[in-house]
Amino acid sequence: MQFISKYFLFFAANRRFLGFGFLMAFGSSFGQTFFISLFGAEIRGEFGLSHGDFGALFSVATVVSAFILVWLGRKVDVLDLRWFSLMSTLGLAGAALAIALVPNVLVLGLGVFALRLCGQGLMTHAAMTSMARYFQRGRGRAISLASLGFSLGEGLFPVITVGIVGALGWRGTWFAIAAVAALVVTPLVQVLLRGHGERHRSISAATPANGGPAERKRQWTRRQVLGDARFYVILPAILAPAFIVTGFFFHQVHLVAAKGWPLSWFATCFVAFAISKLVVTVVTGPLVDRFGARRLLPYVLTPVVGGLLVLSASDHMAAALVFMVMIGVTAGSSSVIGSALWAEVYGVTHLGSIRAMAYALTVFASALSPAFFGWLIDGGVSMEAIAFGSALYALFGSLLTSRLVLSRIPEKGVLGKTDEQR
Repeated sequence: MQFISKYFLFFAANRRFLGFGFLMAFGSSFGQTFFISLFGAEIRGEFGLSHGDFGALFSVATVVSAFILVWLGRKVDVLDLRWFSLMSTLGLAGAALAIALVPNVLVLGLGVFALRLCGQGLMTHAAMTSMARYFQRGRGRAISLASLGFSLGEGLFPVITVGIVGALGWRGTWFAIAAVAALVVTPLVQVLLRGHGERHRSISAATPANGGPAERKRQWTRRQVLGDARFYVILPAILAPAFIVTGFFFHQVHLVAAKGWPLSWFATCFVAFAISKLVVTVVTGPLVDRFGARRLLPYVLTPVVGGLLVLSASDHMAAALVFMVMIGVTAGSSSVIGSALWAEVYGVTHLGSIRAMAYALTVFASALSPAFFGWLIDGGVSMEAIAFGSALYALFGSLLTSRLVLSRIPEKGVLGKTDEQR
């Protein structure tokens, strides 16, 4: 009860800004892989694309969006969050409209690019960066509460989208999404950000550059982060959830067919995924506040390793449930720990720039797996073999971030320059 009451009091004291983070996370669902993949069969059928073709188109669009995100994402450090959010939500509406009207494969690629940039990229970046920056105390809880928007979207949309597509068609559904993004999400976000100017001035006054107390001894720039050896040791573990989960979600229809499972059963398992992710997301926030993201990071990938091994070894319907629950656990913990990690290790002054770079790499990883998995599938590689290989990669990433390895890496750049030498 004390755990719940602390969350309730924290939410009550910050409900408007936490609501902003939640809504941006929820709205980003329209640009996430799990949602776009729901239209995969219709899109491939209309434009005559194979699994590998559509995967390649999706990957190219996502890679380009990741490169643009590195530049646009840093703007959250200098632009008013209200303008940054307005640009993101209206961009999502325009992207959805483009998909609804798409006449050919070229426009399809541009539409998917805009969905990935504005939905998965900018809206997620705005939500998580703002929670990490403006909640120096209770950062983990703030990220957890905002991240519930991801869980709600993942649990709700796969179930209801099938019915909406049946009633409106896949193009009509994207028309509806464009209207919701422009007429509901955009104005509501602005309402939730009322009074943000005062919040920003308060946090700005507390930065070292303005003579205020620093949250950490050092506030790293993006260039300095690129020279830090720890960044490259941590990176494989940070990228693994995006690479693995995106690959399997994007090719979920083929996975279900290969396993002989009813598609309705796998859709139901998305609810289990969402529930496990939600529960772990809520629990992880206070753990981050208590123990720190760095100490928790080595354990993030353990559940997904177990889930992948089960998937590779069994065709039983229960394997789908175990797999989805386990990746939900990893997805829930990684979303909180990963978002808090950069602020904890490198400070908040340049957080938008640093997180944009790290998140762009995550998006890049999520872009590789649909094409890579698609080519493997087209080449006759079984989903069991893909699952086993993914488990080995996740295990490698987890071992890299173990305390034994990290404890031997000093806080200095890859060229051997310490803080005092920079």
